[in-house]
Amino acid sequence: MYKIFIDGQAGTTGLRIEQRLRARAGIALITLPEALRKDPAARKQAMREADAAILCLPDDAAREAAAWAGPDTIVIDASTAHRVEPGWAYGFPELGPEFYKGIQTGKRIAVPGCHAGGFVALARPLVQRGLLPGGAPLTCVSITGYTGGGKAMIAEYESSARVKNDALAAPRQYALGQAHKHLPEMARYAGLARPPLFCPILGDFPCGMEVTIPWHAPGFAPSKILEYYRDFYANAAAVRVAEPDGAPHSPNAYAGYDGMDITVEGNGERVLLIARFDNLGKGASGAAVQCLNIALGLGETEGLAL
Repeated sequence: MYKIFIDGQAGTTGLRIEQRLRARAGIALITLPEALRKDPAARKQAMREADAAILCLPDDAAREAAAWAGPDTIVIDASTAHRVEPGWAYGFPELGPEFYKGIQTGKRIAVPGCHAGGFVALARPLVQRGLLPGGAPLTCVSITGYTGGGKAMIAEYESSARVKNDALAAPRQYALGQAHKHLPEMARYAGLARPPLFCPILGDFPCGMEVTIPWHAPGFAPSKILEYYRDFYANAAAVRVAEPDGAPHSPNAYAGYDGMDITVEGNGERVLLIARFDNLGKGASGAAVQCLNIALGLGETEGLAL
């Protein structure tokens, strides 16, 4: 029986993880009473008792909590705090054997960011194959559901006081200063010398995400690029390569799904590299559970909605 502690279980990411784990055989969740949920001493004790701790906390709190863990405790951090830190495995096993092994054998694992995961899944295979140079000036457009913004944002969007035609009803572009916290991991794990020009957009829907890289690719038909993706992700547990259909895309079509679908649209001159998934699925909670499964030696997709 593995003992798992979710630090930050009451947040959106933590609640989804708890949902995925609560009914599973062989796993016992360590839970704290409401009065002790934020108590440092109680959280430290829970970390000591756990075989694995999943951190669903703000960055500074995640750094503090990670320091409490013993060397034999598996720590899976869903925050931004450790994604480019030395000694932390990047929790995207489909990116290659070295990533899978890092999760399998490491004790410190950083869950990818939601926008970053989609971008890296699209760009890395093409950089590795030499189709995209490492210095390519890429653009990334990503639309996400509002649950990724945490409880305050969810309350804002779901308030009964909202009027029908308020500003929240339209998509909102944000992080306009090009300093989004996902940019360092986007560049590093895609294999790029510089981060992309990044345009994240917040939509009026709870869950779902669509990450798009527009690319001038003369001579590369979508079908050819899809062949590279199929080869790269041939043995992937939670990434599927889908046939393009030219139909309009809805980012929230993947709500509740813990995997990622990628495809390529366009023509032989201009293509759209597209990843669709749930910002709380492969973009957060689902990815954390997948990493936990690998780290504990369990079935990689056990408990996931795929």
